[in-house]
Amino acid sequence: MGVAIERRAYARIGLLGNPSDVYFGRTISFSLGNFWATVRLEPSEHLVIRPHPTHDLVSFTSIHHLTGLSGSSAIVCATLNCLLDFYQIRHLVKVEIRPELILGAEKELGIVAGLQDRVAQVYGGLVYMDFSKEYMDKLGHGMYTLMDIGLLPPLYLIYAENPSDSGKVHSTVRQRWLEGDEFIISSMEEVAKLALEGRKALLEKNYTELADLMNRNFELRRKMFGDGVLGSLNIQMVEVARSVGAASKFTGSGGAVVAFCPDGPDQAKLLEEACKKAGFIVQQVIIVPPVLNDEDLKTVSG
Repeated sequence: MGVAIERRAYARIGLLGNPSDVYFGRTISFSLGNFWATVRLEPSEHLVIRPHPTHDLVSFTSIHHLTGLSGSSAIVCATLNCLLDFYQIRHLVKVEIRPELILGAEKELGIVAGLQDRVAQVYGGLVYMDFSKEYMDKLGHGMYTLMDIGLLPPLYLIYAENPSDSGKVHSTVRQRWLEGDEFIISSMEEVAKLALEGRKALLEKNYTELADLMNRNFELRRKMFGDGVLGSLNIQMVEVARSVGAASKFTGSGGAVVAFCPDGPDQAKLLEEACKKAGFIVQQVIIVPPVLNDEDLKTVSG
């Protein structure tokens, strides 16, 4: 029997641009150290993994996903890392295609998602992602750029004990997008542009601009999806943050909110008190540095 392998993958926060990753857009996301999934792989005489009849991929049976923080992909990402190391093939699987492998496994489970989450978890740290159709068609993946995590200001995570399900959020909007709905198409392009502007704001440490971009991101999502889809509890978390002047938006499709207090620690204290009064949990965000090792970096294109 071989040695057991244990790997961890972190939750992620979509800072700007989501959900345009599903629509050839752009996003900025980072790995969240407050939550993670751990997978342990060890040789077994009783469990046999059989090749997929078509793709020679592992079949996963069931995965519980944590709403809004990308728990499902964290489990699959940690599993992939175990398999890469167990079979000693990390050097053969390019970093850029690993998010696609993770998403492919999740699609077999019927999980609705985009590439953003998987990219953030594969790379770790703070990542700017461009999913332009040109890149996706030519390369089969987007262009992913690691940014210095030191560019981020203090951020706060707000969530409820019983979050709503994020698995159904994209459905109606995506159908309208596929049908050529001009409002959805133009709005999604505007959302994608927020990530581009956000990258510039972070590089310049223009946090006033960052706050405006975060708020605009949520307002555009709200106009496209509608309050009925977003859910009253999710909207309430955003509104509680804004009641003390904090910028806020969903971390993903709902269930948790990321907030930024541009006025500093005193405002953060007000945020904590407002969240406690409303029955929400608030934590300061722990940002995970990039997780790629030297062997991973050798597989990165260019």
